[in-house]
Amino acid sequence: MAEADSDSHNYNEVSKMLQDLNKDLEVMLEQMEKISVKATWMAYDMVTTRGNPDLVEQMRRLEESFMQCKEEIEKHWKDILDESKKPS
Repeated sequence: MAEADSDSHNYNEVSKMLQDLNKDLEVMLEQMEKISVKATWMAYDMVTTRGNPDLVEQMRRLEESFMQCKEEIEKHWKDILDESKKPS
């Protein structure tokens, strides 16, 4: 009788261990998929950037414009917020 309880206990431990392993593998697979997507986008960006030198200059200008806009908004965010709350 004690042997049957021991076998049941061992089975439950192995079953739990396999379930945990399965969950861990699913998490790792999901992380690898995310990394793969990021690497694919990085490769795509490199190919498109190197294939079109004008694109690099356009991206630089766009980034500069964005940063200037962001700075202005950060300087005047309270005024902009107050203006948006005024009734028309």
